[in-house]
Amino acid sequence: MNPSILKGPARVVFEQVSKRYGEKVTAVDQVSLDFPAGTLVTLLGPSGCGKTTILRLIAGLEMASSGRILIGDDDVTRLPATARDVSMVFQSYALFPHMTVLQNVSYGLQMSGFSKEVVFAKAQDVLKQLGLGLLSARYPNELSGGQQQRVAVARAIVLEPRVLLFDEPLSNLDAKLRRYVRQEIRDLQQSLGLTVVYVTHDQEEALAVSDTVVVMNNATIAQQGSPRELHDRPQTRFVADFIGGANVLPCEVTGVDGDRATVQLGALSLQTRHCTGSAPQRHVAVRPNTVTLLPAGSPNTLEGVVNKAIYVGEQMEYLVQTALGELFVTSADTEHPFAVDAPVAAALRESDVVLLSD
Repeated sequence: MNPSILKGPARVVFEQVSKRYGEKVTAVDQVSLDFPAGTLVTLLGPSGCGKTTILRLIAGLEMASSGRILIGDDDVTRLPATARDVSMVFQSYALFPHMTVLQNVSYGLQMSGFSKEVVFAKAQDVLKQLGLGLLSARYPNELSGGQQQRVAVARAIVLEPRVLLFDEPLSNLDAKLRRYVRQEIRDLQQSLGLTVVYVTHDQEEALAVSDTVVVMNNATIAQQGSPRELHDRPQTRFVADFIGGANVLPCEVTGVDGDRATVQLGALSLQTRHCTGSAPQRHVAVRPNTVTLLPAGSPNTLEGVVNKAIYVGEQMEYLVQTALGELFVTSADTEHPFAVDAPVAAALRESDVVLLSD
């Protein structure tokens, strides 16, 4: 598809937006967001956290209870879905089973009143760009899951939206196909410069495709930033656990010097990054792959005992009982595994230990 026929990607802004259902249910609570034009932003979080409601608020399928929503320079807070210049790819794809690929992609244009010539040219252009040109005469039940996904995307972008929305787009695909299709979506977004807002509960998927990840919890934003920032520098216990499944260990802060803090982990004292949040700081996050297991008695370590040792192909997974609780550790050394009940010492790199705001 020639990018010049697109109207251009739009910035999406939320200003203190809330969505309430009655007096008792708040799905989105005073959320402020700013998604730059031409970027892929993922809303990530557990079921019921508010991420899909935000997507529906952008689309106009829900109306905000308070606050403002801007698309580009336009205040769309009270505009219906048909007036927002937004397209959505649904979880179920929602393809018409009695229509061919070409007919599915053409349908929205036909309903918009374009001539047959324009409809055919635009639909063929999009299908060619998405590698579907040879499949235009097939019906949805004759396509693979990945092909159906691309048809759903083609049907959305043929309308030249300023914002493209994805609601759990890969949940119906198997693991291998999910990896392939998510990269297709990312490549498409980058090649056309689209503004994409993407909803998922899968943290690996979010890290793989996004410019920015917004982690939601209990109708509010827990943290937002680049994939690496969220993975390497979580600010709260919730984000540390949700992004990558970090170990969260209790600690005592014994000193602060600028952006560094000295913490006591049992008998182990170390310096770590200082989280400057206003909440109490009584825990640190430690990623499973940053812990090194050594023979018992090694200096400057946490002593423990291996509760479980599991071979999962490319690595070993260990559960190690320590005085601070159970520690999940992964190791690439599959040739010399530690045995269950073996005494071990867990070495932590100061640069990989992050002080959390509770």
